[in-house]
Amino acid sequence: MERLQRIFSGAGGMGHPPPDSPLLDSSEQVYISSLALLKMLKHGRAGVPMEVMGLMLGEFVDEYTVRVVDVFAMPQSGTGVSVEAVDHVFQTNMLDMLKQTGRPEMVVGWYHSHPGFGCWLSGVDINTQQSFEALNQRAVAVVVDPIQSVKGKVVIDAFRLINPQTMMLGQEPRQTTSNLGHLNKPSIRR
Repeated sequence: MERLQRIFSGAGGMGHPPPDSPLLDSSEQVYISSLALLKMLKHGRAGVPMEVMGLMLGEFVDEYTVRVVDVFAMPQSGTGVSVEAVDHVFQTNMLDMLKQTGRPEMVVGWYHSHPGFGCWLSGVDINTQQSFEALNQRAVAVVVDPIQSVKGKVVIDAFRLINPQTMMLGQEPRQTTSNLGHLNKPSIRR
């Protein structure tokens, strides 16, 4: 009977670790500075009803942390539903300017807006993210909704693609033991 209780309570049975063993949290967190967030929202609002996009500058602090300290807008042609891929000439020129000014940050990903229709990646967005991940597998895509971000609540989410080959092998690219990073979204209290 005691064995059955252990199995059903998850205390070391059925592949669960004993309750006193530590669980490692390997989820990643993306920290976005106030400056970067305000610039994303301002850029997104200015582009309504069209989508806008830009590059995120920052650092990969460690294996589990991405810090975004600044962003800059990118010229692109957008529709209400998607933005075209990154203008590589503009991106190269901006990165050269950053080097000349001595800024230590690197491109950690890109952001774009979905004005009025929430945070998710469209097919075009997935293609853009694939091009970023080809340069750096830890690159992050951030989507912000400037229309739904009202009264101190910011509608924002971060994404990274999952390699389908990893999923077919039954492996997760990262073991996630909590959703702490997903619950702590920025908000402005009034």
